Amino acid sequence: MYTPAITGTGVYTPEHVITNAELVEAFNAYADKMNAQNADAIAAGEMEPMDHSSEEFIVKASGIERRFVMDKTGVLDPDVMHPLLRQRSDDEPGIMTEMAVDAAKKALAQAGKTAADVDAVICAASNLERAYPAVAIEIQQALGIEGFAFDMNVACSSATFGIQAAADMVRSGSIRSALVVNPEICSAHLEWRDRDCHFIFGDVATATLIERIEDAKGPHFEILSTRCATQFSNNIRNNNGFLRRSRPDGVKDRRDMQFMQNGRKVFKEVLPMVSQHIAEHMGDNDVANTDLKRIWLHQANKTMNDFIGKKVLGRTPEDGEQPNILQDYANTSSAGSIIAFSQNSDDLDEGDIGLICSFGAGYSVGSVILRRHA
Repeated sequence: MYTPAITGTGVYTPEHVITNAELVEAFNAYADKMNAQNADAIAAGEMEPMDHSSEEFIVKASGIERRFVMDKTGVLDPDVMHPLLRQRSDDEPGIMTEMAVDAAKKALAQAGKTAADVDAVICAASNLERAYPAVAIEIQQALGIEGFAFDMNVACSSATFGIQAAADMVRSGSIRSALVVNPEICSAHLEWRDRDCHFIFGDVATATLIERIEDAKGPHFEILSTRCATQFSNNIRNNNGFLRRSRPDGVKDRRDMQFMQNGRKVFKEVLPMVSQHIAEHMGDNDVANTDLKRIWLHQANKTMNDFIGKKVLGRTPEDGEQPNILQDYANTSSAGSIIAFSQNSDDLDEGDIGLICSFGAGYSVGSVILRRHA
């Protein structure tokens, strides 16, 4: 048996930024347009008018102040209200591959490794751009990596589930190393026309290199333990898929073909599940809350993270103990916890212990307990 370690991480950040002010302006223009078009039905009481959004509402509901996206022109056009991404030919690299390769090269550079040092690629993301061939294999080819690659999807928990899969393969000796990449184009499945969720998501790609600890060339994080759990729920759902045209109304612009959630139930049901999962994972590994120097949580909602941080530590987290990045990136699905880890881990000292945790649709939750080696 071998000991796995995280030796490098990388983050790809899109060029386009959408502030809350820009988003609110576009949404309110859309709402005004829809209210004008349906004025008679609204006056007759047959439908409710669309309410305006506001910057204050967004920050209070989520803690989000801006987000990065692959395309902002379509999102901010009241006549479009979704990204406009160019259709690529089959001979061109996919857009997710371009994002993932950028993040992967940064992770390799940080670890002091090259493609020749990697045995496997796992593309773990909540929304893959096609059914097949696997995006992971295209990423593998673009990087010049031998070995094998595969896709996996556990929604917002995809990164930690991918890390567990990679760590298990390294631990067993079947591979020496693996890249887990998380290219998330969340803007494409978000319903930008829905006031309750139009502000939630952003786009990004992250990459994590997992190797045998003896192969580490610089500072790294020993993977002490991983744990994953799932429990079925419909409270976060997207019904889009390849069976659409086989159903009578499948090709219609249906609301359930985009991101949907019952926010109140998610909040009520996910928080206890995640808190208990982390507590049991730590307890089974003799890690006390006083041992934790840092918690890198899934970046969905500031209130949720503050609750979990307080529950895990037994007190209100101090500055830096439970870093949030969602104010800048918004919810980036599986990539959020890895952004937080990548940007807020270099300052830890030898022997410090931290925990990565992601959670979301499924329900799903994954956690990784790490020890710093400087």
